[in-house]
Amino acid sequence: MKNLRFTALGFTLACSVLLINAPSLLAKEKTAQQKEVSRLEALAKFTKVISITEKYYVDEVTIQELIDKALKGMMSNLDAHSAYLTASDFDNLKVQTDGEFGGLGITVGMKDGALTVIAPIEGTPADKAGLKPGDIILKINDKSTLNMTIDEAVSIMRGKVGTPIDLTIVREGESKPIKVHIIRGIIKIESVYDKKIGNDILYIRITSFDKKVVKEVTQAIKNASWAKGIVIDLRNNPGGLLDQAVGTVDLFVDKGVIVSQKGRYKKDDKVYKASSSATISKKPLVVLVNGGSASASEIVSGALQDHKRAVLVGEKTFGKGSVQVILPVTKKEAIKLTIARYYLPSGRTIQAVGVTPDIKVLPGEVKTHKNEFMLKEADLKKHLKEELDKIDGKKKNTDKKEKNQKKKIITEDQLHKDLQLKEGVDIIKALIISKGAKE
Repeated sequence: MKNLRFTALGFTLACSVLLINAPSLLAKEKTAQQKEVSRLEALAKFTKVISITEKYYVDEVTIQELIDKALKGMMSNLDAHSAYLTASDFDNLKVQTDGEFGGLGITVGMKDGALTVIAPIEGTPADKAGLKPGDIILKINDKSTLNMTIDEAVSIMRGKVGTPIDLTIVREGESKPIKVHIIRGIIKIESVYDKKIGNDILYIRITSFDKKVVKEVTQAIKNASWAKGIVIDLRNNPGGLLDQAVGTVDLFVDKGVIVSQKGRYKKDDKVYKASSSATISKKPLVVLVNGGSASASEIVSGALQDHKRAVLVGEKTFGKGSVQVILPVTKKEAIKLTIARYYLPSGRTIQAVGVTPDIKVLPGEVKTHKNEFMLKEADLKKHLKEELDKIDGKKKNTDKKEKNQKKKIITEDQLHKDLQLKEGVDIIKALIISKGAKE
């Protein structure tokens, strides 16, 4: 009898638990049903609008055209970097990732709803034509860029090598729009090159983060055993591959978080950390940035700043800190979708905020007072020496090795023409002295 009482009590408690939980289970089921009904109603509305438009629009349009337009509109309204890629868009993206294509050599982004130049790539037609970071592209040829997606703009600007294109741009400080005529060229990017400043400073310029950056930066550092300090120039660097950005930071930081990404779902969250085995340099470091530094270059500069590993010099960066993936829809079409945002080691975001340099320096030249007579005297001596060589029948020495060595050196005159670099070099010199004093 005692066991039966306990059994009855257990059964009563179990029923009570079921009764207590029943309302919440019913509520969840009702919410799920409402969501499904709402979803079906929304899809029915979409189908109805497509059908009405196909039937009554002034021009004849196909279902396929309407669906493509609807998808483009939907994706572009999510954010500036999500997009629906038609077959031709998808092909263009594949061409771009191969690293060589016909175009202008310009990276663009959406800033405050306007198609904006992030940076012209060094040595390309856009760079030679004088386009600058921050230029707003108002028209491409005669077509307005208002309501145009980034991918549409890129598709129009890319084209056959040797063909012309006109961009109408709005530039800060200019009273009226400027028309820029550009001839498309083959875009090949030299992503890394290095030079020597003085006797003990290594200058490394990274123009974009392609798949060879970490390898080439590593080589440059190993070849410069004489260097006591390093200046990394990320100005007008529009970004590139995340793994190369992480790998570049890892060359200078031996522990801790480099960057993390957080999305809607936990599976999209990732944390990238430094490892001591990859670190090759503890030398003083200065990083140059400006409004054309975006995405991967913001990760590098921001991470080095957060780890107090480098002094940042220049101007505030662009502010592109979101993660996009390409997801195929069919064999020929895909969507480019923002799935996460980047966060720097301190937890701060890059998106729409950018990275603020430790020392703000505007671009410009260093004003110097030269002795004009001495300059003229030096020019005269050089001219007389050349004339003597002609009389004596001597050939002008055009030793290639000597020319290449000069190309690998940044002179005092070149420094004075680049105020941001000059400031960075002065800071490195101070850091070298400070490190020597500590040692």
